[in-house]
Amino acid sequence: MSDIAPQSHVLSASLRREFVLAFRNRGEVANPLIFFFCIIIFVPLGISPEGKVLAPLAPGMIWIVALLATLLSLDRLFRSDWEDGSLEQMLLSGQSLYLIVINKVFVHWLTTGLPLTALSPFLGVMMSLPAEGYLPLVSSLFLGTCCLSLIGAIGAALTVALRRGGLLLSLIIMPLYVPVLIFGTAAVRSAIDGYSVSGQFAVLGAMLTAALVLAPLAVSGALRISVDS
Repeated sequence: MSDIAPQSHVLSASLRREFVLAFRNRGEVANPLIFFFCIIIFVPLGISPEGKVLAPLAPGMIWIVALLATLLSLDRLFRSDWEDGSLEQMLLSGQSLYLIVINKVFVHWLTTGLPLTALSPFLGVMMSLPAEGYLPLVSSLFLGTCCLSLIGAIGAALTVALRRGGLLLSLIIMPLYVPVLIFGTAAVRSAIDGYSVSGQFAVLGAMLTAALVLAPLAVSGALRISVDS
């Protein structure tokens, strides 16, 4: 019990710190949301404003833009900690790096994935998404953006020591994002076509569970490699 209390205190302090950093960097937090919103606005202008043209594109387009917006925000996940030296102190502190990583990814999802999920119904209206697709869209993005943040943290940890690691980060992470994209869009399309979506959501839930267990371990190892190199 004596070991649990200091550990919980450190973790709560770490969580507060992440929220403070996110609040101080409001511009960086807003960039993915602005990108998400602008692309969806431009799609009807560039393709066609007619609903019958936009409706078939809506599930895939919203999911692709959400994926790219998440990818846009990943570089900042560990960058400030690396630049000010606090990342090395985290590794040397003796505290559970697994739980610290969970904290950082959780705050990243709260400031990126959750707002993207909340915006998706409004963007669905702009893309003429059929009514049957709204609930599956929000639900699939809720699960999917959690997966995207956890998986993306692996690439962010591997490239944190590189000055311009954005391109390499994209190359590492994009193939791992493909299954999430496929099953996320398939869930929305199946609901629109009147089919059951339980299979797609079961796969998304399984991917989220696996990412929640394995991704922090991979991130912890990647951070140690980055700091030692």
